Amino acid sequence: MQSNPDQSGQTGGPPGGYRFAVITMSDKGVRGERQDTSGPALRELFEAAGYRFCHYALVADAIPAIVAAVTTAIDRDRADLVLTTGGTGVSPSDVTPEAMDQLFDREIPGIAEAMRAASLAITPQAVLSRGRAGIRGQSLIVNLPGSRKAALENVAAVMAAFPHALDKIKGSPADCATLSKQ
Repeated sequence: MQSNPDQSGQTGGPPGGYRFAVITMSDKGVRGERQDTSGPALRELFEAAGYRFCHYALVADAIPAIVAAVTTAIDRDRADLVLTTGGTGVSPSDVTPEAMDQLFDREIPGIAEAMRAASLAITPQAVLSRGRAGIRGQSLIVNLPGSRKAALENVAAVMAAFPHALDKIKGSPADCATLSKQ
């Protein structure tokens, strides 16, 4: 399998060959009571890293809205990477992880485990995160916390693995290499 070319004809490999979407879950944001700061921060970070932005949505904390937004980002806008922010805690309205049950073909627990481990070094509340990561078709979906600070801290722990993960998800036959510290 080959990755889908973007509008410039580029495929896979470096981040610039991959399209990303940011979807923020926030009832207060949808009602205009809170400004989304994590979504724009993630967009800025990933654009600076060379990924190509293709989709943004701000949706209510509701499973149907989350599923529709992620599906649109992948199916219509061809996002290779979907970063969700918000709805991963333990409040009654936090249903992002449950929405993933309708979206994931396969789960990648190591991504969420690494984010929680890195976050636990910063705050004991990290153990309350229920964020998940998984694959839908040939796209990677990663759930991040809703606060700007926590979203950036969490994604920093795993972002370096995304280009390789995306290459493999797209069907790259290249062997996985073990990176060692020198």
